[in-house]
Amino acid sequence: MFDKISIDSILFLDIETVPQQRDFNDVDESLKVLWEKKSQYFRSEDESAADVYQRAGIYAEFGKIVCISVGIVTTKNGNFNLRLKSYFSDNEKELLGEFNQMLDKLDSRKEVFLCAHNGKEFDFPYIARRTLINGLPLPSPLQIAGKKPWDIKHIDTMELWKFGDYKHYTSLALLVNIFGIPSPKDDIDGSQVAEVYWQENNLERVVRYCEKDVLAIAQLYLRYHGKKLIDDSNIESVTF
Repeated sequence: MFDKISIDSILFLDIETVPQQRDFNDVDESLKVLWEKKSQYFRSEDESAADVYQRAGIYAEFGKIVCISVGIVTTKNGNFNLRLKSYFSDNEKELLGEFNQMLDKLDSRKEVFLCAHNGKEFDFPYIARRTLINGLPLPSPLQIAGKKPWDIKHIDTMELWKFGDYKHYTSLALLVNIFGIPSPKDDIDGSQVAEVYWQENNLERVVRYCEKDVLAIAQLYLRYHGKKLIDDSNIESVTF
């Protein structure tokens, strides 16, 4: 199926999320109780809810999005080019409003497929949930209720690698390595995003990390289809 999709119809994306508050002590009392209940399923006996609060960013009910980076691959003179843009802010509602507006605008002009690594389990539902929590309308590409699976235009590079093996998780870092793709992980990893954001107050560093993941996802998709990689000289930041 995906061999029939034009590469410039795919919006590659990645999100970065953090806990809603800098510290567990800053969390609303009612949410503290709910996090206590939620975290009991994965914390050890000697850990408190506060000890594992840094993991709250994984859950849309307790975290927030601080960056969404997107990329579109085009072709010129036989080479692939990547056009990158990032939506980032301390104000999640503002960030999501701008991203969703872009997504609806893009979708109104042409057929759009969303592509992320583990996107069906994480990125796509997380964006949708935080959109609703912030009182915003869902953009068309995320309105999947009632649709048949083959009508949902979501591509997941991890799912493609599973080949039907539902229990098999493979990280983007591992796939990038085995496919010989230059690794984008030359700064931080996902486990450090909350610290970089809340402790270092360095959102720009988080954005750079997010954009490198978008590049890695696009490169992996091209490798799956036996295509040559995007050269560093063919990557540009744009508005779309």
